[in-house]
Amino acid sequence: MSFYSPAQVSEETGFSIDTLRYYEKIGLLPDVGRTAGGRRRFSDDNLNLLRLLRCLRDTGMPIADMLRFVQLLRAGEERRRERLAVLREHDRRVSEQIARLREHQRLIRHKIDVYERAGCAPGS
Repeated sequence: MSFYSPAQVSEETGFSIDTLRYYEKIGLLPDVGRTAGGRRRFSDDNLNLLRLLRCLRDTGMPIADMLRFVQLLRAGEERRRERLAVLREHDRRVSEQIARLREHQRLIRHKIDVYERAGCAPGS
């Protein structure tokens, strides 16, 4: 098993060191080890969880839902169906968000076409 410093984990996940501390404090990141000197040291398991949390956060999952997911994860295999339900619900919301973004993009592209036909293209 490998161990990582807060700086290494921050670099790897894109979370600031303050965010790592916050996630640990609220229970999103359980079981962070310490060196003999009391400094945080992150395991491979911590890093893998943080990668998943980064994905969930970047796709708009609220922290409360992330906390629920982590609690279900820590509860073991008997909570697998509930974890799956949390992820399916989030996937549904992400799909809706993507559809809204695609609709917005269609409007933006329409406006680009209108402006280009009117001779307002950049450089003209």
